[in-house]
Amino acid sequence: MQVKAILRNLRIAPRKTRDVIDLIRGKGAMEAQTALSFTTRKSAPIILKLLNSAIASAENDFKLKKENLFVAKVFTDEGTKLKRWHPMSRGRAYPIEKRTSHITIVLDTLENKIESKREIRKAKKKEFRIKRQNKKLNKKIK
Repeated sequence: MQVKAILRNLRIAPRKTRDVIDLIRGKGAMEAQTALSFTTRKSAPIILKLLNSAIASAENDFKLKKENLFVAKVFTDEGTKLKRWHPMSRGRAYPIEKRTSHITIVLDTLENKIESKREIRKAKKKEFRIKRQNKKLNKKIK
């Protein structure tokens, strides 16, 4: 069961929030909370609050246990830009773009954790080796 929490129009640039988001991607919910609580970036407490919101909705709405949750997806998108002007010499003005972020956190249970393609390939190769060894053993026995 996937649980999603979205924060819109955060007044921090997406480039700055991606540093913090990369810390928690793929980790367990409890581990992500501790990682965010010790991070000193400006966006860390805001992302921690969003993570706590996702955990609370998973516990209350879907009756999932906090220990079984992990951060399946987390990403930030660019929101609207606030356009301002900075006065310069000789009557000129340069534009300033104050960027905003949309942050999305998707939690999932550990049972639904999808194996990566690399792990699937390794498992198939291992199965193939075992079958080949069994065939060789059967030929030797006969």
